[in-house]
Amino acid sequence: MESPLVKHHTNIMKTLRYLCILLLIVGAGLNTAFAQSTKKDKKAEKEATIKKNVDGQNYTFMANYVLPQRGGGKQLTETYYELKITKDSVIAFLPYYGRAYFDVPYNGDMGMKFTSTKFNYDAKAKKKGWEITIKPTDVKNIDKLILNISPDGYATLSINSVNRDFISYDGYLK
Repeated sequence: MESPLVKHHTNIMKTLRYLCILLLIVGAGLNTAFAQSTKKDKKAEKEATIKKNVDGQNYTFMANYVLPQRGGGKQLTETYYELKITKDSVIAFLPYYGRAYFDVPYNGDMGMKFTSTKFNYDAKAKKKGWEITIKPTDVKNIDKLILNISPDGYATLSINSVNRDFISYDGYLK
């Protein structure tokens, strides 16, 4: 027969074991909840930063994939292909793959490279991000640029040119 003291210690040990298991479960749950709220906070902060930059016309689109009208898409390995947008200028340094029709210099530099200081900028908030339309008035070969930006910073840039095939780029905002 067990002594009452042994039974008492056994009950205390069982209670402590259950209490430790309960604390581990609660701690893991709190850690998961904290991680999820931190992730949501970071996402909301990133979206607010992108909105501020889009509204303030101060951001850079970094291209990492190009999709010409003719032929297949191409991964861009260079990290400096970009479209920089500020309140007073739009600066494009992007590659071009496609067909040129007329009035294009044949010096081997067929990229979408230009600087515009006179342009119309229209930003529309969409359900899932923004759509920006830029119409340069001082660059003779570019009709318009359309930039679709998602809340998490990924973007697609489409360029309509007067004398070249349509081209689009995938990338992100910096």
